[in-house]
Amino acid sequence: MTPHNQEMQPAPGEGARVALVTGSRTGIGRHLSERLLDQGWLVVGCSRKPAGWEAENYTHLEADVSKEEQVKAVFRHLIQHHGRLDALINCAAAASMNHVLLTPASTVEKIMGTNVGGTFLLCREAAKLMRKRKFGRIVNFTSAVVPLRLAGEAVYIASKSAVAALSQVLARELAEFGITVNVVGPGLIATDMLRGVPQAKIDQVLKSFPLPRMTTMEDVANVVDFFLRPESAAVTGQVVYLGGLANG
Repeated sequence: MTPHNQEMQPAPGEGARVALVTGSRTGIGRHLSERLLDQGWLVVGCSRKPAGWEAENYTHLEADVSKEEQVKAVFRHLIQHHGRLDALINCAAAASMNHVLLTPASTVEKIMGTNVGGTFLLCREAAKLMRKRKFGRIVNFTSAVVPLRLAGEAVYIASKSAVAALSQVLARELAEFGITVNVVGPGLIATDMLRGVPQAKIDQVLKSFPLPRMTTMEDVANVVDFFLRPESAAVTGQVVYLGGLANG
C-alpha cells in the first residue's frame, strides 16, 4: 500500500506516539488528525479516497475499512514503518436516511459493513499490535441520535448502537493488555452526513437535546483528548453522548 503524501518519517523512538485515524479525509477524522499532529503525534490516516491535504508527520493510505485485506494492509504499513500503535480513532462511517420500506439490502450491507464490520476489523488488528507494548487507546464513534430512535434512520441507528455494544465487550476483552476502548457520540455536527438535510429537520432534532445546539469539533476533540490521556487508564467501556442525552 502506497502513501499519498510527503516522504516517510523514520521509525519513531520510544517517545514518539503513533495514531491511526480512519475517515481522516474530511470532517471529524481530519480535525482529530490535525489536532493530534499539533500535539506531536505521528498520524497515519486512511479513507477510501485520497486525502486531498498534506501535513508534516501525516501519512495517508487509501483503504476501505469494511474490507479485511485492505485493513490488514494498513497494519502491515504501520508495522513496517512504525512498529507500534498507541491510539486508534475510528471515524470512518456510512449513513443513509430512508424509510425502512424504501431501504434496499445494499444500503444495509454498506452501513453495517463500514460502521460495525470496519470498527471490528480495525479494533482487532489494533489490539494485536498494541498488546505487544501492553498499552493502547481505542476510541470508537456512535451517535447521540441513537437514544432518540429517529424515524428514517433505522439502519444507521442500529449500526451505531452495535458499535457501542461491541466497544463495551472489547473493553472487557482487551483490559488485560492495557488497552482501553471508549466511545464518543457526537450530536448533530456540520459534516458531510448532514449535507442536504433541511434546516427545519435539523432544528426539530436539536429541540430533543437538553443542550439544543450543534456539536462542534472542539466538543468532540475534548472527549477524545480525555480518553487518549495516559492518566485515563481506568476509563474504559464508556459511552459519552454529547448534547446532554443519557446513555440508552
